[in-house]
Amino acid sequence: MIISPTLPAELKAALDARLQGFSRTEAAQRSQKISKTYRSGGGSSAIKSEADALAYALARMPATYAAVAASLNALTAIAPDLAPESLLDIGAGPGTASWAAAEAFASLQDFTLLDANATLSRLALELAHDSTRLADCRYLPGDAGANLAEVSQADLVVASYVIGELNEGDQRKLAAAMWTKARHALVVIEPGTPAGYTRILALRQQLIAAGAYVAAPCPHDKPCPLIAPDWCHFSQRLPRSQAHRQIKGAEVPFEDERFIYVALTRTPPAPRASRVLAPPDLGKAEITAKLCTETGVALTKVPRRDKPAYAQARRWRWGDAIMSES
Repeated sequence: MIISPTLPAELKAALDARLQGFSRTEAAQRSQKISKTYRSGGGSSAIKSEADALAYALARMPATYAAVAASLNALTAIAPDLAPESLLDIGAGPGTASWAAAEAFASLQDFTLLDANATLSRLALELAHDSTRLADCRYLPGDAGANLAEVSQADLVVASYVIGELNEGDQRKLAAAMWTKARHALVVIEPGTPAGYTRILALRQQLIAAGAYVAAPCPHDKPCPLIAPDWCHFSQRLPRSQAHRQIKGAEVPFEDERFIYVALTRTPPAPRASRVLAPPDLGKAEITAKLCTETGVALTKVPRRDKPAYAQARRWRWGDAIMSES
């Protein structure tokens, strides 16, 4: 099923309940400090108190949720029969990816979350307690790379915004370990920057060599056809609440989260779908779309005179999967 990029009602209510009396000014200051630490490679080390965790959740959960939701939607569109019963959420933080997976897969019954930050794990468990699906989740403390060996396999493994916190050697070790734990599928999401794309590309190449198949976003298992300085990434627009605007110091009522992901499966997906790599250009005479296809990147032009095809192409959006029959 296709899920919304906005936080589910239960999660919104759980967050709102904990934000009562929490100063938005203080939250904004804490959020800015945490963001600087992340950008400098410090990861979640700046999150040391309950107030830090709340500030982080208020600032980042909506955008992270939107990116994970879009990535899981892409996987379910290509693999509609996938019905995982167990989830392993690596680098889970406040549990954002687990909430998205619970929305995407009604089949999920068993949730295991893993993160080294004890403060974020406490918040995740508090939020999960207010969920009908996640109330019985397990949250395992410890570093993703070091502790993964002790964790059981899961049908679906998700790692969102975590591999960028590791050096290149540890990224390779974690990629191999995550694939070992994924019984059916692995989804990895990173920021939609050239550096995030490079990390996803390396993980993709490594795991294809280990026997993985790419379900999304790529329509093939070949090397990426994009040439630098171009890079693959996507964008998900999400509405901002008043509290979110306050903590971000933003005036516009929406946010565009740029992200890159790869969804890998144990069995080859069928059929393959081309992917819209940028916002299509709607001209007077035709629509021009940049597509990643099985044979490489193509600029596809759909003339207005071909009314059925044109009407369909008008619905194309950046990141959409385009089946060959369309």
